[in-house]
Amino acid sequence: MGQAVGIKQVARAAGVSVGTVSNVINRPESVSDDTRARVLYAIEQLGYVRSESARQLRAGRSRIIALLVLDMANPFFVDVATGAERAARATGLGVMLCNSAQSPVEEATYLSLFAEHRVRGVLVTPADTTGRNLARFARHGIAYVTVDRVVPSAEGCSVSVDDVAGGALAVRHLLDQGHADLAYVSGSMRLTQCRDRHLGARGALRGTGARLRHIEAERLDVAAGRDAGARLLGMSPRPSAVFCANDLLALGVLQALYGAGVSVPDEVALVGYDDIEFAAAAAVPLTSVRRPAQRMGRIAADLLIEETGEDAETGEDAGSHEHQRVVLQPELVVRESSLRSPRL
Repeated sequence: MGQAVGIKQVARAAGVSVGTVSNVINRPESVSDDTRARVLYAIEQLGYVRSESARQLRAGRSRIIALLVLDMANPFFVDVATGAERAARATGLGVMLCNSAQSPVEEATYLSLFAEHRVRGVLVTPADTTGRNLARFARHGIAYVTVDRVVPSAEGCSVSVDDVAGGALAVRHLLDQGHADLAYVSGSMRLTQCRDRHLGARGALRGTGARLRHIEAERLDVAAGRDAGARLLGMSPRPSAVFCANDLLALGVLQALYGAGVSVPDEVALVGYDDIEFAAAAAVPLTSVRRPAQRMGRIAADLLIEETGEDAETGEDAGSHEHQRVVLQPELVVRESSLRSPRL
């Protein structure tokens, strides 16, 4: 493997100083057209690529934003990442995507790595709901924005969805379809989202006489949904409607019901949450509470860029920043999985 071409070799080939090459790369308007053309030709011929890490060490500014999510296998977080990346790319920044796998320990390890590499800032869906990991990370002076949940003790910005309202939307819809015996399938109730959706669901039931039974799964994925579906099938009497804390759980429940010969929605109505792409493409198109994932990612990245931004001409901070807590509203997308009346 050949040695990487350095800026000195470019300067030698173009017959200019190292400082002139640096100006062409960083401040091209300060160099004459002829000299700039000569340097750019040398760069192209030699295949020179500037060392971004070296530039960051000199400038003390990274061009990388870290995005730490709970589960990269969940399409919801792919959409969040897409929104964040588009916002970052518009300002010349890149996004590094990492996965905590819903583990506070993994989250702490990644946050330490981000601090070591002095990333520009961090977008994080916290696995540690106590806020201790973020409190330790904040000592490094690197800005962060929490995405998809609010950590009360965290000092940075946050972008989330009103999940209490979302839970209420799902259950009110099932009540409108005539159901009075419902089940809620969630992940760990230590997760704020699962608790809030449950709170909204119970609030919608208040005064109706309907009941809501709870099945708590170990994780928020399809396999856990299949396990929850098996538990649901063992209930007597079996609930006539199921609300799941995310679409992956709902798809797993759907698989379990289908495998047991239980018709959805004729025998059991089903509602998911997030409205991922696969929801509409399921064997029985899934009713789901939609959260604007790409918009969340874009707003979170914009807030982080605003907080960490600097004036392109002076290099000074581009203005004061006030932390914001942005709460977006969910909406119900009704499809076939919930549109039939309960069995008689």
